[in-house]
Amino acid sequence: MSVINDILNPKSVAVVGASNDPAKLTGRPIAYLQRHGFSGRIYPINPKSDMVAGLKAYAHPRDLPEAPDLALILLGANRVIEAVRQLAEAGTKAAVILASGFGEAGEEGRVRQAELRAAAGGMRILGPNTIGLVNLTDRIMLTASGAMESEEFTDGPIALLSQSGGIMGSLLSRAAGRGIGFSKLVATGNECDLEVSDFLEALADDPATTVIAMYLETIRNVSAFRKAAEKVRVAGKRIVAYKVGRSESGAQSAVSHTGALAGADEVYDALFAQLGIIRAQTFADLLDIPAALAAGRSMTGKRVAIVTSTGGAATVVADNLGLSGLEMPAPDAETAAKLLALDLQEAVLDRNPIDVTLAGLRPDLFRSILKILAESPSYDAIVVVVGSSSIGQPELVAGPVLEAMALTGKPLISYVSPEAPGIVRHLNRNGIAAYQAPESCASALLALLPVKAKVPVAVQPPVQDAQDLPTGALNEADAKMLFQRFGVPVTREATAASPADAAKVAADFGGPVVIKILSNEILHKTEVGGVAVGVMPEDVETACSQMLERVRSRTGARIDGFLIQELISGGVEMILGYNRDPQLGAYVLLGAGGVTTELYQDVALRLLPLDRTTAREMIDSLKCSALLTGFRGKPAGDIEALTDTVLAFASMAGALDGRLAEAEINPVFVLPAGQGVRAADGLVVLS
Repeated sequence: MSVINDILNPKSVAVVGASNDPAKLTGRPIAYLQRHGFSGRIYPINPKSDMVAGLKAYAHPRDLPEAPDLALILLGANRVIEAVRQLAEAGTKAAVILASGFGEAGEEGRVRQAELRAAAGGMRILGPNTIGLVNLTDRIMLTASGAMESEEFTDGPIALLSQSGGIMGSLLSRAAGRGIGFSKLVATGNECDLEVSDFLEALADDPATTVIAMYLETIRNVSAFRKAAEKVRVAGKRIVAYKVGRSESGAQSAVSHTGALAGADEVYDALFAQLGIIRAQTFADLLDIPAALAAGRSMTGKRVAIVTSTGGAATVVADNLGLSGLEMPAPDAETAAKLLALDLQEAVLDRNPIDVTLAGLRPDLFRSILKILAESPSYDAIVVVVGSSSIGQPELVAGPVLEAMALTGKPLISYVSPEAPGIVRHLNRNGIAAYQAPESCASALLALLPVKAKVPVAVQPPVQDAQDLPTGALNEADAKMLFQRFGVPVTREATAASPADAAKVAADFGGPVVIKILSNEILHKTEVGGVAVGVMPEDVETACSQMLERVRSRTGARIDGFLIQELISGGVEMILGYNRDPQLGAYVLLGAGGVTTELYQDVALRLLPLDRTTAREMIDSLKCSALLTGFRGKPAGDIEALTDTVLAFASMAGALDGRLAEAEINPVFVLPAGQGVRAADGLVVLS
């Protein structure tokens, strides 16, 4: 934390390239530091001026009376590297570099960024291509962002880490307009040295921060990010992330369904879910959700009471909550009796939404209604709808709600129906998360539901010698032998070199069989006519001859023979796959299997390592999991055996890390409870 603390809370700051004109970008940082009351020492560095902003200016870092904690560099890219070298030689602890033209500017910029990092030596770098940082807790404004022109900022428990300087300024100004308070805001820019993960880890120890919002374009060091996020979780703080790039497919050129189903964005979803990070689905969520979390409250269930003096607005809120899976039950009998005892003839008090009509303009009655709902066992949260009648008197709402908050630990939020920024600001400043969009109420409340995240305790992969494994794709028989080595149950099967051999093999099965063409060069056998299902033993030789002719007419792939396997019926088809995201690492995919896998795209992803709880959560999260629990009278599937198989497959992936490029079982047949599962097809590509 020491270096990060020197950056967030420096006692001395050198401003390189400082100007006397506060209207210029180079003049803003000192003006902002002075205007907001920075109590530390400021050292302007400008060889052409003796004084800058009323302060003694210095021509060179070596002329400074002390090595500053932090330097803010306002020079162009062509002058930055030498300035960094001089500051490092002077003993400066860290530098914030605003200049662009580095890693984001092509190959030439990447070379320049490498030179910059080398010039810094042991001095830490924030940026380049950053707008700086803001410490509202201690009123330290180390930025040139025009967002600081606002005269009034509310400090609060929310920190923001952004890989975009423009987004940092945007959110700061939006929050100021809504009365939402920040503790620290950091734009990390190109992250040539310090990254989001460094500040995330440091903020876990910041007593002024309880919620961390992040605007992410990428994660450069996944292991450091995981470690930092876990530290935040252990500290009892929450993280909300808005990750851009949702529309890019991100999928590698893959031979498996798994590669086609899992783009980069889905893998980020999996990472965030495993770390307990709330993913902001919209840009508005990046303020709305932290504003709700800042109160430090959570819902124990999904039941919400809506209190309103305007029926239409309450209906809109209720509709959005319902679409999000939240519940709005009517008051229980005891709660309804207490509400009706208030004897408000013009109000509807025994339903939900609870319409107080004109009682909303009487603080004493509104206070009584909120107290009853706060104490009611029927509700886990309360939404107060503010109507137009409160525009001129915001305290009519704020006062009773604040009193109700003191009576309960339940979340209380507000929807402001009219265009009334003054009311929104007033409520937020008083600790009541207030929203101007009904969709925001739903997002906020969903974020307050209980979190199950934990660091998975991986099942230790068995020690296996992989030296005997070839490179490239395996044929299905060899792939299944590899699965079996790690404990994945497979179908009963045998290989045959010719149609005549296949007929002899099939006779031992005593019933209809499945015939597959065997080749490590044909990975999607059905597409070339290489699969026949339900063939009687006496018909196998003919079927194999026809299959061989059919496949050879469609592909020139080398054929190793045939695979004869038992016919499985009555099971639920699943897909189980492995792939590796180039940034985030290895993951396992589980979903609805068979030929319609890509059509339904009902899948769950988790990054390795996995434990039993995580594997079971993957199963339960699927829509097709209903088929495993006795859907419409069908027998329940062997979920325990499926869980075992997911873990065995993940263990294989862990043990072959570095050698396994892709692996997939599609389908995995989940048989009725007690009968296990069977891997009916297999694909493995080794590097």
